Amino acid sequence: MQITYQEVIHTLEKILLKYGFAEDRAVLCASLFAQASLDGVASHGLDRFPVFLEMIRKKLVFPDQEANLLDSYGVFERWNGNLGPGPLNAHQCMDRAIRISKEFGVGIVALQNTNHWMRAGNYGWQAAESGCIGICFTNTKPNMPAWGGSEPKLGNNPLVIAIPRSSGHIVLDMAMSQFSYGKLKTYLRDGKEMPFDAGFDPDGNLTKSPESVIDNELALPIGLWKGAGLSLLLDMLATTLSGGNATFQVGDSGEESGLSQVFICLDVEKLGLMEWSDEKLDHIISDLKASETFADKEIRYPGENNMKTRAENMQNGVPVDENIWKSIIREL
Repeated sequence: MQITYQEVIHTLEKILLKYGFAEDRAVLCASLFAQASLDGVASHGLDRFPVFLEMIRKKLVFPDQEANLLDSYGVFERWNGNLGPGPLNAHQCMDRAIRISKEFGVGIVALQNTNHWMRAGNYGWQAAESGCIGICFTNTKPNMPAWGGSEPKLGNNPLVIAIPRSSGHIVLDMAMSQFSYGKLKTYLRDGKEMPFDAGFDPDGNLTKSPESVIDNELALPIGLWKGAGLSLLLDMLATTLSGGNATFQVGDSGEESGLSQVFICLDVEKLGLMEWSDEKLDHIISDLKASETFADKEIRYPGENNMKTRAENMQNGVPVDENIWKSIIREL
């Protein structure tokens, strides 16, 4: 199905108001979910909205709770998410990091006690559209093995790096697993195998079966042992800087709640990068796109197709799985 962007936002807003959100927070939260699907990331947009509502019903997410400042040390601040809605907490803390960077050139906000932020890339775009280089990452519950391990010990801890550019922002949004669990669930729903090995079965064999990976929470780390190591370090940084839960503590209840996150911004203008930033980025991308390829493939940089997809979906409607949309409108 394809639903107009405004109808999606209006529908989600009405539902969130029923769940106890203040009006301005309902609009922003609805927009963050809608934006993900508008940009072609339904796995962390409308596909996740019913899951988000279930987390509220389970009292893992509290609609009336907002993040608050705990500690301030110049360009670095520590915040408590109070188990409020993850997308709103993340948006607020990225906004705060942006504001600090506009004053000092660099802004860092570490957030404890928050919830799933849904589409991580939203906050990279938020930074880039404010003229800032943005870096943010989160830990998760255990859903990936240590390299050589046979049980989930690491999180697939998504990382976002965004760089503003006049002719198209560069935004990398990636989990430490070969496929995010949102993408795995999308393929499972569609009855498809993953296009590449996605994780391990209970016997330690690589598998493309999304069902097996989801059931056993043995996602394949990107870069094998390198992705496992990077996941561990992101967890350590998020936990240490925020003072919050580590991955092994997030998974204690079996539910993903009480996460730790970090938001870093560097203001391009304040740091004197405006003079050469676009020129250098354009040269790098031009060289990248001049690559010879093994087949008739187009070389793309991270985030390149985003604006095209956004424009198409704004005109034609936001794509949404029919069953997902039915489950959403049942909440009205």
